Amino acid sequence: MAQKDEKPAYRLFTKDGKSISYGKMLSELQKADVVLFGEQHNDPIAHWMQLKLAKDLYQARQKSFAIGAEMFESDVQLVLDEYLSGQAPEKNFEQESRPWPNYATDYRPVVRFAKEQQIPFVATNVPRRYAAMVSAGSLSALEGVSADAKKYIAPLPIVVDMELPGYKSMLAMFGGSTHGNTKSQNIVQAQALKDATMAHFIFEQVKQGRQVLHLNGAYHSDNFEGIGWYVKQTKPDVKVRTITTVLQQDLAKLAEENRGKADFILVVPENMTRTF
Repeated sequence: MAQKDEKPAYRLFTKDGKSISYGKMLSELQKADVVLFGEQHNDPIAHWMQLKLAKDLYQARQKSFAIGAEMFESDVQLVLDEYLSGQAPEKNFEQESRPWPNYATDYRPVVRFAKEQQIPFVATNVPRRYAAMVSAGSLSALEGVSADAKKYIAPLPIVVDMELPGYKSMLAMFGGSTHGNTKSQNIVQAQALKDATMAHFIFEQVKQGRQVLHLNGAYHSDNFEGIGWYVKQTKPDVKVRTITTVLQQDLAKLAEENRGKADFILVVPENMTRTF
């Protein structure tokens, strides 16, 4: 059958645009301390592959493996742990953990897998109230929060490199510049707060000898910035590997604009059905 008649649901490429099999990618990822899986939040192929990868990485690591997710904020770790240990019923956990609207279809399978295998599952994201404080008043707004509040945030002070391309383009998107304390700078600082906090809670697991598979929006790890950059600031020799998810009309080769975004690029058809 001619290639044009085939309808693949996805293809995988290296950052250089070379086609790679799932098995070969898996063998590379097994060597990493941290795997950042950058998703498009409504992409069913990415969510399916996250579950498959969680199962396969766990198979290799067993007791030295953890999963983390942007989709849970750090202040719900208690109820998450209570559910994972079988104490809290699933209904209560889902009511009290502020799950995303697409939780049932896209993230519940991974959380249930973690529960079945007793895999640590870490709520890594900063509580949104602190991100809102920074959006309104810059990172300096966190200086007055309580000691209890600081447990849910990356250690202060958080340094933001506004020259990183991702943050610079975000600044430009909101009409700001690298000079002056503008509203757009605050928005970028709030993004950095999320990245730094996720990196902090990931690294807490790495320190305990666990490999971490982390689920996050692609913009938090694309171009080796965001979460991965903050992990490397903490400990430069931590081996971080990244995956990103992109949409293309043609799956035969990796589009030029998608090269270099991550160690591995998951390419999904533009007309793939969405979960929301």
